[in-house]
Amino acid sequence: MLNSVIQEETTGCGIASVANIVGKTYPQMKAIANGMGIYASDKSLWSDTQYVRRMLASEGIETSENEIPFTSWSVLPDVALLAIKYHQEEGKNFWHWVVFKRVKGQPFVLDSASYLLSNIRQDLEDIKPKWFIEIANS
Repeated sequence: MLNSVIQEETTGCGIASVANIVGKTYPQMKAIANGMGIYASDKSLWSDTQYVRRMLASEGIETSENEIPFTSWSVLPDVALLAIKYHQEEGKNFWHWVVFKRVKGQPFVLDSASYLLSNIRQDLEDIKPKWFIEIANS
């Protein structure tokens, strides 16, 4: 059964995405992140990849060294962090984190946004990733 963690803070998509990958609840992952000095209220959480990488590493999860440009859904690894809703504000890049998972050959996106009717998405044509981080050993 596929479940999706919902972000409990407006800017908590990074924390929720890591929770979705490692199998923790939002409050559990938030406590771990806060203990590492990572807070959802810090806007750099959605403009810098080091925060999600540090949280994943703390849970023993390896990631690709670099962000990989998105070309198609079919070439994604079985688990990846995707940057969607990519935009710039005052010259700084921002995005929304979601998790791509392939389960028994079926592609899903776990989107933690609280306003969605379903947080387990298969409307891939509506999702426009800019790039992704491969998750090696989730």
